[in-house]
Amino acid sequence: MTSVGAVAALGLAAAACSSGTPAGSSGGGHVTISVNCEPPPTAVAQHKEWIEDVAIFEKANPNITVNSVTYTGQCEVPAQFTATLKAGTETNLFYAYFTDLHQVLDAGQAADITSYVNKTTVPTLGDIVPSAMAAETAGKTLYGLPVSNYTQGLIINRKLFTEAGLNPNQPPTTWAEVERDARAIAALGHGIYGYGDYSASPVGGWHFTSEMDAMGGQIVGANGQAAFDNSANAPQATAILQALHQMRFVDHSMSPTQQLAWGTLQQQIAANKLGMYIAAPDDIYNTIVPVDHGSINDYGMGPLPSTSGTPAGSLSGGNGYMFAKSDTPAQIRAGIKWLAFESLTPGAGQFNFVRNKADGFPVGFPEPALFTGATAQKYQQLLQASATINTSYYSTFVAAHENGMGEPPDAQALYTALNTPMLDALTEPNPNFSQLLSTAAGNVNTLLTNAGA
Repeated sequence: MTSVGAVAALGLAAAACSSGTPAGSSGGGHVTISVNCEPPPTAVAQHKEWIEDVAIFEKANPNITVNSVTYTGQCEVPAQFTATLKAGTETNLFYAYFTDLHQVLDAGQAADITSYVNKTTVPTLGDIVPSAMAAETAGKTLYGLPVSNYTQGLIINRKLFTEAGLNPNQPPTTWAEVERDARAIAALGHGIYGYGDYSASPVGGWHFTSEMDAMGGQIVGANGQAAFDNSANAPQATAILQALHQMRFVDHSMSPTQQLAWGTLQQQIAANKLGMYIAAPDDIYNTIVPVDHGSINDYGMGPLPSTSGTPAGSLSGGNGYMFAKSDTPAQIRAGIKWLAFESLTPGAGQFNFVRNKADGFPVGFPEPALFTGATAQKYQQLLQASATINTSYYSTFVAAHENGMGEPPDAQALYTALNTPMLDALTEPNPNFSQLLSTAAGNVNTLLTNAGA
C-alpha cells in the first residue's frame, strides 16, 4: 500500500475517460491519454501544480492531450480498484500500489511496456531504485513505472507533545515509551487521545505488518507460510497487540471509537485531537497539511516503535502508474513521456521544488527516496536549496535508517486477514492473543495456498 501515499474514492469519471479513449481524435498523429489521480481542488497547491504541469507538458508536446481524472481523497480504494479492473474501465495510465501488480495481471488488464522503456524515453531510468522497478516487473516484463516509495515511522503532533510537557525533539522509540507519552497527551482532556491506529480492513493488517517488521518479526516465512504465530515471532506479535490493548482499555489513551479507516487519523492529528500514529512522511505533505489543513510546524517524526528502540526494519512500499491493456502503442509512448516529465525528473513536475516553495507547499521531507546515484545527488541538492520545513523535526526518523522490508506476497488479502487481531485487540476487553494469532495464521495460509495454486 502507500501512505502517498498514500489511500476516499476515485470518481466514477474514470469510466468516462477509460482506456477506450481514441488515440487519433485530432488527426496528424495526435494522441489522447487519460490519467487518474489528479489532486482535488481542495488540495489547492497540489491541484494548481498538476494543472500547470499538464499545460507545460502539452505545450512541449502539442500532439498529446492529457485528460485528467480527479480523486476525492485517496488515489485508490482497493474494492473500487478491483471493480474497475473487472469492468475494464481503468484510465490509460492508472495509479496502482506496488502490491497491485499481480491483481492487475490476473485481471488481464496490464499492457507490456518493456520495449518502450529505456534511458532515452526515461532519462533517469538507470538511477531509479531497483526495488521500485522490481515492484512494477513480473519475470522480465515491465508493466509500469514507479512514482513514489516509502518507509514508515511515528508521526507526532509537536504541539500536543509540548502542551503535555513532553520533548517533541525526542519522539518515543519503544512501545513502552509510546504508552507513557500517550498517557500524558490523553491527560490533556478535551477529546484528545495520545495514540491512534487502524483496525478497519485492510489497513489495520497493513500497520500490523509494519509494526512486526520494526520488531524484527516475520509475517511470512521462507517456506511461504505464515510465521507470525510461531515460537520465533509470536512474542513480537503479542507485544504489539498487548501495547495497543493497554492503551485502549487500561490507559484509555486511545479513542473508544475504533475500526478506523485510512483518512481518519490524518483528520484527527490535523485537528489537534491526536498525539501520534504510524505513517510515512507523505501523510503530512499530501494529506494532513493540504487536505486536512493542519499546520506544517506542528508535526515531526521518529522511527517505528520497537522493543529495543532501534527498529529492525519497516514495511516499504509505494505506487506507480500502469498502462491499460487496450492502450495503443501511441498511448503507451505518450504515457511514458508524461511520467518521465511529471514523476521521474528532479526539478520538474512533482519534483519542481522551486515552484513548490513559491506556492507555499512544504519542501524538505526525507522521502520519497526514489533515486540513487547522480540523480539522487541532484535531487537532494534541489530539495535542500528550496527546503521550507525544519528538517530537524524529522532527524530521529532519518537517523534510524530503517531497512525497507517490502510487502508480503498477496499483500492486500493478507492485510485483510491480519486486520482481525488488530480489531480484536482494540475492541475486545479480554482478547485471547494466542488464539487470535493462530486463527489469523490459518487464514493467511489458506490465502497463500490458494494464491500458489
